[in-house]
Amino acid sequence: MKLSRSHSKTEGIQMKFDQLLGVLVGYKNFFFLIAFSLGFCFKINAQVSQVTISGSVTEQSTSNPLEYVNVVLLTEEDSAFVKGMVSDASGRFVFDGIKPGSYLIQISFIGYQTLNTPVFVGSLASFLDLKEFNLVPDVNDLSEVTVTGKQDAVDYKLDKKTFTVAENISQSGGSVLQSMQNLPGVTVQDGKVLLRGNDRVMILIDGKQTALTGFNNQAGLDNIPASSIEKIEIINNPSSRYDANGNAGIINIIYKKEKQVGFNGKAGLAGGLGALWGKKENYPGIRPQYQMTPKINPSLSLNYKKDKINLFFQGDYLYTETLNKNEFTKREYEDGTVINQQLKRNRDTHFVTAKAGVDWELNEKNSLTFSGLYGLEKIIDRGDQPFYNEDFSELLRLWQFLEDEVLTTFAVSAAYRHKYDQPGKFLDMGLNYSFNREDEKYFFDNTLTGFFSNEAFFLIADQNVFDFNLDFTKPLRYGKLETGIKFRQRSIPTDMRFFASSDTSPLDTLADGRATYSEIIPALYGNYVIEKKKFDAEVGLRFEYVDVKYEVDPNHNTYESDGYQYAQPFPNVRLGYNLSENNRLSFSFNRRVDRPSEVDIRIFPKYDDAEIIKVGNPGLQPQFTSLLELGLKNNWESGYFYSALYHRSTNQTITRIVSQMPGSNLIYAIFQNADKSYNSGLEMLWSQEVTPWFSFNLNLIGYYNKIDAFTVENKYPIPSAITVGEQDIFSGNLKWNGVAKFAKNYDAQLSAVYLAPDLIPQGRIDSRFSLDLGIKRMIQKGNGEMFFNATDLLNTMVVRKEIEGETFTLYSSDYYETQVIRIGYSYKF
Repeated sequence: MKLSRSHSKTEGIQMKFDQLLGVLVGYKNFFFLIAFSLGFCFKINAQVSQVTISGSVTEQSTSNPLEYVNVVLLTEEDSAFVKGMVSDASGRFVFDGIKPGSYLIQISFIGYQTLNTPVFVGSLASFLDLKEFNLVPDVNDLSEVTVTGKQDAVDYKLDKKTFTVAENISQSGGSVLQSMQNLPGVTVQDGKVLLRGNDRVMILIDGKQTALTGFNNQAGLDNIPASSIEKIEIINNPSSRYDANGNAGIINIIYKKEKQVGFNGKAGLAGGLGALWGKKENYPGIRPQYQMTPKINPSLSLNYKKDKINLFFQGDYLYTETLNKNEFTKREYEDGTVINQQLKRNRDTHFVTAKAGVDWELNEKNSLTFSGLYGLEKIIDRGDQPFYNEDFSELLRLWQFLEDEVLTTFAVSAAYRHKYDQPGKFLDMGLNYSFNREDEKYFFDNTLTGFFSNEAFFLIADQNVFDFNLDFTKPLRYGKLETGIKFRQRSIPTDMRFFASSDTSPLDTLADGRATYSEIIPALYGNYVIEKKKFDAEVGLRFEYVDVKYEVDPNHNTYESDGYQYAQPFPNVRLGYNLSENNRLSFSFNRRVDRPSEVDIRIFPKYDDAEIIKVGNPGLQPQFTSLLELGLKNNWESGYFYSALYHRSTNQTITRIVSQMPGSNLIYAIFQNADKSYNSGLEMLWSQEVTPWFSFNLNLIGYYNKIDAFTVENKYPIPSAITVGEQDIFSGNLKWNGVAKFAKNYDAQLSAVYLAPDLIPQGRIDSRFSLDLGIKRMIQKGNGEMFFNATDLLNTMVVRKEIEGETFTLYSSDYYETQVIRIGYSYKF
């Protein structure tokens, strides 16, 4: 795969794309050929959800409700009995726990003709309202019978993938970020989650954005213990009900919360060791790398339910020592200068998180939930960065630092729900407040030939966020209607102070000061779902007004106050067609936005790397993305195959641009709006139960990335125009997860991940590979669980990058800690 920096002819691009699709289609055929050759049975049995259906019975001539009418639900195919009941005083009846399918409603009452009406129950809405059934006078009789149905679990849908964290044995005992590494469609890179190669992902906790995981960016995922999480939902094509931010999709992290009657809970303890042996030795003259790094994670979950009150608590502590960074970089400049450098960062992390709350059923129609979330993260980084000349004969600079960072998060929420007489008809209201303080202190020792200095900078940033939402849901005969409003107000005052010990300090003391980020976002949405036997549709529209202001200290040496406004519609359309009872085709369109995060526009230079300095850009504008997707899901008795062909186009693409400061070897990395970018590809997921004791899933994503040529101006530290040629590449990833169930309650999981070379701003990242193993055993009559796992078994995960600036080329290889072994125990009571 060769990175192109010049314009390609349209025919060449089309040829490449056709080749990609041909290869991927070939893979799909190959997978089916394997399945056929192994003799797998293709008897189809779709996984479905459960639905509550309701209606009312009236007398035709008077329209009065009829009480004690016999209502029976039968299967359409053979009239087999499913459920039965009698109508209440208002003539209403309700059947819950109904599997999607085709049924007959049979209604009978003494003195009236029996009514038989076909009913199709789909899987897109949890509630269906069948409206009124009018009975005509006659004589019939049917006794009342009531039976219960068995609930089916739903793990995968066309619009959403759901994964239970406890089933990911190879990543137990780690962080949420680590638990997502081997999930289908997910890539982890530079501490962020990517969906289909795109890091513009909106992270939710229990369906809401919080300061713990970021609002317009991703934060903190590597420090949230996976032990506190019940499941993870991945939504590639969100409906208009969700915030329009995040063009790659949404990841919803759902905390554990029980609702069993009485007192119950779960306690656990996990520990481990990382960096079992070094991948690459240090350059001379610096402190040792961390090795045999300890990890410990105790956790406790409690729940108490009695009558109308449900109390819940989830608490976790995570302590880790980590070789967080071990990057070796070579910079080659056009004047012949070569600089070799290493950035080694030993990290200690303490993270405490606690979530508690109460569910209170005021009466049959009204309920309240109050909850609070607290997080305290303390990070200590001890770093060394030596700089050598080309042949390592001269130490040009030694940059050593200590970072002391404390992140404090506090969030409270109140949710009210009113249930109407009609089942599934709800009015929801929510109030949420979130606070986050970022308190950073950096201390530097800067050593050059004949010069030594102590430097420091301090940063305080307080984030305050207030959210209000009002949502209304009404079930319909063939679907549902959703509508609502949301309002957000967010402010982040920031104070940065540089402390230089001499006039020759590398710190830019004229670039510190104060800045304040503020945003106001009112939004209105409507979403309509209809589902018939052969087809279904979801059509929605979200309208957002956004007003962002960024006020800059008037004494700043480069930047001035800036901001942006927009009032934009964000439509979503999803159409589904059932080719047969068990084969489904879908088409979707989605328009979304990515608003720059406060960190992206933060004006203060960051010196965790002495000569590659990151700076924000207050003139950064949002990027807008349109997505088209065609999906197909095939089910059979022992598995399923899902494929999706998609194309994403983005205007005002947000990307980080690196440039050399004239007269210096310093490099500055600044976010900019490029021109257009495109991402087209095919995702395939094959899940198969081979035997009762072994199953696997195989996920393949192949895509073509392209960024058009563009020219921008980096204003800091001095104005300079940067031109970047067109970039394009074919890339993808392959993930395989195998799960085996053995005697004596042993389960084992083996996971393999391959990530192909891919585009990064002004360059590319090379391929990566890892292999993970996990073993779990249930003990103590199913109440106890023990696990052992090992990540990156072969210690092969190395991140290699190549970046081409206008006057330099940068090559880097990061040998950070990826190999970790863990052991843990948990007990349910």
